[in-house]
Amino acid sequence: MLRILAILPFLWAGAAAAAGPVFDVHVHLHDGEKSLLAYEAEAEAAGIELSGLGAMWFGGPHQALQGDLDEIRAGNDSVIALAAKHPEVVPIATVHPYDGQAALDELERVAAAGIGVLKIHAHTQRFDVSDPRVETLVRHAGKLGMVVLTDNANILPGDSEKLFNLVVRVPETKFILAHIGGLNFRFWNILALARTADGFAMDNLYFDISGPVLLAADSPIEAEFVWTLRNVGIDHVLLGSDYPQMGLDDAVDALEKLDLTDEEKAKIRAGNALELLRRAPAKA
Repeated sequence: MLRILAILPFLWAGAAAAAGPVFDVHVHLHDGEKSLLAYEAEAEAAGIELSGLGAMWFGGPHQALQGDLDEIRAGNDSVIALAAKHPEVVPIATVHPYDGQAALDELERVAAAGIGVLKIHAHTQRFDVSDPRVETLVRHAGKLGMVVLTDNANILPGDSEKLFNLVVRVPETKFILAHIGGLNFRFWNILALARTADGFAMDNLYFDISGPVLLAADSPIEAEFVWTLRNVGIDHVLLGSDYPQMGLDDAVDALEKLDLTDEEKAKIRAGNALELLRRAPAKA
């Protein structure tokens, strides 16, 4: 009995590793390299083959508020430096939409430094998604070849509707909506109908499933969640953890429990993110 208990952790890790490589598009590194090393150690302990991660410096104790230009620039520089040292890291920068030209200037600076993802968060940064300055910012990001990652936990009523309108108005920019609407994920089934109209392909829209995937697995809403993923398009679904609030191992395990095909799971685990972010697949 003791021998069986002793090998259980290795069996558990082996099961996670057998799933295939993972790219986590949603990682908060509150303490820079220290947080990165802790995150990677946890992934290794869980037997996860990590293809890469999208890492941001802000969130939790670090916010990027309007007017904090020096702090935002320093934070962006820190994640640029981290990615230069750790090639598995895809650096994610931020600016504040209400900082106007200063925000656009910083966006151009970080894009020139190789950053390809902009993260903005309406509630923590205290802006309104429907404000014209937000559209100006994300449109400029698209012109620079940047993907815009933004929160879609649907914290307040109407959040998803505002994001839908923004994505429609700026078709040249690619968006990742984090948390796929939270428990309002049902809203995004509207895409199956919207795409029947001319000009509403919305191929620029992607979702990360951090958060809701944990609630969907082995639950009464699992079938509806899987149905939603297929309605929005499996090729446009990405895996995220929202570390350190939630762990990557939990997200991977939850994904594996969903009634999806092996091919669909492989795309969500890493394939879609690697293609979207133009990253080479991990070598065998």
